[in-house]
Amino acid sequence: MRRTLSSRDPFHDPEPLIARVYAYVSYRIGHGAEAEDITSETFARALRYRDTFDPGRGTPITWLIGIARRCVSEALSEARPGSDPPDRAGAWDMEDAAAERLTIQAAISQLGERDRDLIGLRYGADLSARQIAQRLELSTNAVEVALHRARARLKATLEGRPAGAPAESSDDRPVRKAVPIAVGEARRPNEGKITDAILEARRRPRA
Repeated sequence: MRRTLSSRDPFHDPEPLIARVYAYVSYRIGHGAEAEDITSETFARALRYRDTFDPGRGTPITWLIGIARRCVSEALSEARPGSDPPDRAGAWDMEDAAAERLTIQAAISQLGERDRDLIGLRYGADLSARQIAQRLELSTNAVEVALHRARARLKATLEGRPAGAPAESSDDRPVRKAVPIAVGEARRPNEGKITDAILEARRRPRA
């Protein structure tokens, strides 16, 4: 019975979900207050519409990422031309490892919207190619090809080459190693507030 209830409750283990949603949003728009706000809005909407979660159609994280993608798209569409970009440096101490992450984040910001979305889904939300394919209504092979090309473009940007220029090496392991901002290392924005809101919503009887 407990297993059945937990499978129908997308918030039965909220902390990892908060971290993965925030990591995805950060890949899309950078770390900082805006990413925190979008993460909070994602969970606020999810709580309002939690009865729409269907475990037969996907996992809690794929459902939440669908909401997060809409929130990010709305935020980007509302951004006014000439507005200041997000403070990407605010989330990290300026040590070597942090500086490397900032370099990678800056390179990601130069990619196209589709590439940023794919990299965010794969490395931020930690979704598999199959899960991404289901979310985007594509074949798994198409997603794998698109991810390979996105990593290649990111590697070219990091190496200061035009996107179509040949690489000195075809080995993309450095990019694979460098790209992910580990979910466990991601800041968990307003995690206490979000978790409290989830617990409070779960205590309230459903209409």
